[in-house]
Amino acid sequence: MIEQMKTFKGNTIAIEAIESFTETDAKLMHKFFEEKRNQGFEHVNVLVKLDEIKINKINTKAFFEHMLWVLRNLKNVGNLAIVAHSNILKTMIPIDNIFFERLKKGFEERYFDVSHLDKALEFVASNSEK
Repeated sequence: MIEQMKTFKGNTIAIEAIESFTETDAKLMHKFFEEKRNQGFEHVNVLVKLDEIKINKINTKAFFEHMLWVLRNLKNVGNLAIVAHSNILKTMIPIDNIFFERLKKGFEERYFDVSHLDKALEFVASNSEK
């Protein structure tokens, strides 16, 4: 299930994945993103909190379709904060930055432990357009 954690006036969204991830959840995430784009923002800063998601409750089809959507829309993603408690994600995020060459555009993807949620929120809001 996807919930919006906090609402922002600018170009930032904060989403939490709780327990599962379905096709409906993917569509809701896309809706939140497109709402910001339709407000005229070229880039949307995104925080995704994943610490409560259960791997065995992720719909595989929904996950891969969502990842394809992300790749198609990556040019419009601003700063991206992944909040979790996962050494695998912590290791993968810097590799992601290199692979997608996001730093050249002035945007960055960062991993934050759940205990640093406040810093993650600050990170995505710091590059916010009003």
